[in-house]
Amino acid sequence: MLKQSLQQKLLQKLSPQQIQVIKLLELPTLQLEERIKKELEENPVLDEGGSEENVQEDYQEEENEIKDKDQEEFSLEDYIEDDDTPSYKLAAQNYSKDDKHEDIPFSGGTTFHEQLISQLGLRILSPEKAALAEYLIGNIDEDGYLRRDIDSIVDDLAFSTGIHTTFEELVELLHIIQDFDPAGIGARDLQECLILQIKRKGSHNPDVKLAHQILKKYFDEFTRKHYDKIQKRLNLSDEDFKCAVDEILKLNPKPGGAFVNPMSKPSPTIIPDFILEEEDGELNLSLNSRNVPDLHISRSYVDMIEDYSKNKDNQSREQKDAVMFVKQKLDSAKWFIDAIRQRQNTLMLSMKAIIDFQRDYFIEGDEKKLKPMILKDISELTSLDISTISRVSNSKYIQTHFGIFPLKYFFSEGLQTDTGEEVSTREIKNILKECVDNEDKKKPLTDDKLAAILKEKSYMIARRTVAKYREQLNIPVARLRKEL
Repeated sequence: MLKQSLQQKLLQKLSPQQIQVIKLLELPTLQLEERIKKELEENPVLDEGGSEENVQEDYQEEENEIKDKDQEEFSLEDYIEDDDTPSYKLAAQNYSKDDKHEDIPFSGGTTFHEQLISQLGLRILSPEKAALAEYLIGNIDEDGYLRRDIDSIVDDLAFSTGIHTTFEELVELLHIIQDFDPAGIGARDLQECLILQIKRKGSHNPDVKLAHQILKKYFDEFTRKHYDKIQKRLNLSDEDFKCAVDEILKLNPKPGGAFVNPMSKPSPTIIPDFILEEEDGELNLSLNSRNVPDLHISRSYVDMIEDYSKNKDNQSREQKDAVMFVKQKLDSAKWFIDAIRQRQNTLMLSMKAIIDFQRDYFIEGDEKKLKPMILKDISELTSLDISTISRVSNSKYIQTHFGIFPLKYFFSEGLQTDTGEEVSTREIKNILKECVDNEDKKKPLTDDKLAAILKEKSYMIARRTVAKYREQLNIPVARLRKEL
């Protein structure tokens, strides 16, 4: 049986203009420049340079006049073919965030592996062994290690290239590669890497000889910094043991990293989105729009709409199609300019709220003046949603008179002291870092001792919280910080 029913739903949808504003809000200055250039290339109605004050208002008046006079004739469906496919159906969505999109830089230099192959050419080898050695070099990573098992490489050669070899033959060729520069290349683990480097120094030096013995027989104890056990077993004086350890500390754990790869991407340049200047205690905030052009609607296309409105009765179908195309581009240009303007207003509103909240810090630049601040605090000050504040603070930087900082730097949680005063967790981390930097490296401070020091400074923090902050600062445990 057929039944009829009424159903009422409440849906919240974003308009295309709102989506465009959200996407522009997330972009830092450098990506915004690229986005504007792309829009200028795709939309001929947009112009850059000096602004024309009345162009956009004139276009709005003409648009309203056309709608009043010719509302039925300018139906969008008249100018869209039946076989037109929506663009979203042609867009591929088979990409994930985990996909790597690597840029391929142009360079005329020599790569790390090419340098090793050039050294291979100086050795007298048969073509078969040279090919095997080159295959081994191809399996060496950028740090200079051969991470793969030799047996696996033997199997790969048999299955992929049809070359049959043995474990012993590859090990023999690997020893040849390990003689290449820099020292330590082709090692299968850290111990072998360090031993290869210490062998290059020769055995005439007693400190080097002792360092070789430590690496060969007591490597596990050395990595755990159980120096007392090693010193006791070898029956060494403090001076002799310290000299041997100093020889080991001079070695490079990543010999491949010492080679400058011309194909590597340069570090990205940070371009601040905001510029904050301090003059006589007054803070002046501005957006960094140095490379962002001023946008306006081209006058020639507005004149085209005006001409059509005057002579609309004598227009052919092709002319109507052209006018409809221009009208769509004019709307798109107007939306884009409005979205840019709204982005600038939102950025300034949010950044001013952050500066007002952290005013003492921005004037003096002292981290101790940094108050605990979360996204919700700025959201309440600006009456904007927390997600909007998150988009504003993401990937944005501000240039101050004491350095350039990401906006996320100013956000931190808070803790209360025993006097009830609320302080930023960043201040506590700075105290931890100072304590570790100034500690006696022969007897480094444990987490319990660090917690006790903080309690003396009125910061009531548990040992596990100290351990968490220490890990966030990339500070190892006390045992691994111990020095001779």
